[in-house]
Amino acid sequence: MQLIIGFVAAILVAFAAYRVRSLSFSGALAAVGVGTVVFGVGGWEWAALLLAFFVSSSGLTRAFGKRKNELNEKFAKGGRRDAGQVLGNGAVAALFAALHGLYPEAVWPWLGFAAALAAVNADTWATELGVLSPHPPRLITDLRRTVEMGTSGGITLIGTLSALAGASVIGALAGLLGPGAGSGSRALVVALAGLAGSLVDSLLGATVQAIYHCPACDKETERHPAHLCGTATIQVRGWAWMTNDWVNLACAVSGAVMAILAGQ
Repeated sequence: MQLIIGFVAAILVAFAAYRVRSLSFSGALAAVGVGTVVFGVGGWEWAALLLAFFVSSSGLTRAFGKRKNELNEKFAKGGRRDAGQVLGNGAVAALFAALHGLYPEAVWPWLGFAAALAAVNADTWATELGVLSPHPPRLITDLRRTVEMGTSGGITLIGTLSALAGASVIGALAGLLGPGAGSGSRALVVALAGLAGSLVDSLLGATVQAIYHCPACDKETERHPAHLCGTATIQVRGWAWMTNDWVNLACAVSGAVMAILAGQ
């Protein structure tokens, strides 16, 4: 019965997100799958964390969409999340919600779930608010080197503080709603693991994520096979299969693993 309720709730949330153009059609379908598992297996506490991530990240995307539109040539996709983005951000959390169904007395599925969401929330907040920085980002692998705003692997002080804030929102909820509610130490573990996961995301973006070059615009971009101008892009670094969606998935996995190890 709870799974049916979760399915209905997931459909309602996904439909609302689709109507306000936060999700594409494929993104809405993927969100129904993720939401059904989280709502149906985990329950309302798990749903609260997932909704906190989705509402806050989507809200920031809409609030600062115009500023980020100036950098659309850099990013592989726009603000309307498709199935790849939904699964990259939510599949790991859904996995830990399912594991909670198998191990209902264990704490580690909650830690993994919360930290996975904290990591992707941190990454989203850093991306959406980092563009407000008055200073150019620095490459995470070489902090002496400045890069263009929106460059994969570039970090700013505002972006890093935003990542910490995004992770802390999920961490606070994890401490309040999880097993042994009111655990400040658990909130701290989730928040720090989330921040660390977002830094792993930046590190992968600077090293192995597939990055391309548009010869017509002379711009670096994640877009392939064609840039916004229509010109075919040429890969200049990274692994061809390592798209931003896979980087987001790695971000979530990293946060979850670190929280579980630290929480033991």
